[in-house]
Amino acid sequence: MKAVVMNQTGDAGALAYVEWPDPVPGRGMVLVQVAVAGVNFMDIGVRQGMAWNEMPNPKILGVEGAGRVLAVGEGVEGFAIGQRVAWVYAPGSYAQKIAIAATSLVPIPDGIDDKTAAAVMMQGLTANHFATDFYPVQPGDIAFVHAAAGGLGLLLTQIVKLRGGRVIGRVSSTDKVAVATAAGADHVIVDSEGRFAEQARQLSGGEGVHVVYDGSGPTTFQGSLDVLRRSGTFCWYGPVLGGPGAIDIMSLLRSIKLGYAVFSDHIHTPELLRAHSARLFDWIAEGKLKVHVGGVYPLADAAKAHADMASRATTGKLLLLP
Repeated sequence: MKAVVMNQTGDAGALAYVEWPDPVPGRGMVLVQVAVAGVNFMDIGVRQGMAWNEMPNPKILGVEGAGRVLAVGEGVEGFAIGQRVAWVYAPGSYAQKIAIAATSLVPIPDGIDDKTAAAVMMQGLTANHFATDFYPVQPGDIAFVHAAAGGLGLLLTQIVKLRGGRVIGRVSSTDKVAVATAAGADHVIVDSEGRFAEQARQLSGGEGVHVVYDGSGPTTFQGSLDVLRRSGTFCWYGPVLGGPGAIDIMSLLRSIKLGYAVFSDHIHTPELLRAHSARLFDWIAEGKLKVHVGGVYPLADAAKAHADMASRATTGKLLLLP
């Protein structure tokens, strides 16, 4: 089969499109023909040496996708050959085939296409965690969403709106405003330097927002603190762009709450994975949640997809087609 591997830590040039041995499903595993693989910032982090360092190079990148079952290993129940499935956090997804633990798979409903299913797994489940668990948005709450035109930001905006909240989105350029607005953002601030807090506070009536979702790295950290109202919640995520450094807890004003949100804490059993995925699929089928695919690339062009994502010029979800 063909696969995209990283031969060493580095920039997008460290990726190679190669022949690779077909995987064999062991006990509890399912062999899947990959139809679509999702591209995520964590893939860039792996390539840069921020994770998976215990795995020797060369190694296949990617953790998310959708496809069709080719074979099931011993002890697998609930999945059949030919069935369409999706997954999240299954290392080795940048390939034509992948052997995945059955516990990491979810069935795809007939009304959901492969691209949509692959595009909603990582970012949709993450957005759902942020808005329903880490900070359960209530009607009338004001949320500040960074990277509001990105794949996660677009889904997060829609889920906040589904829960009755208002959204102030931040985008890095004017050409992204329309995309964020179409997702339901009530206001969109264009800013690439972390100078958004004053305008956002004005848009929130001077009080500040109830919650800020920030995965944009250290550049925006102080502004995100400043934009919160009393007892507001700071949802920090996205370690690829770096953290804010050491924090003096005594410097946190207005009794704000600060935390690092990881969706695996929200979805820590196969039952929760399937329940939350099913809810996302239901919202999509009902027209309540729209998935914006911003770029589709042949698997061989994974390096270009990485470069485009890192440039911050893209909107929505990026996908690879094996």
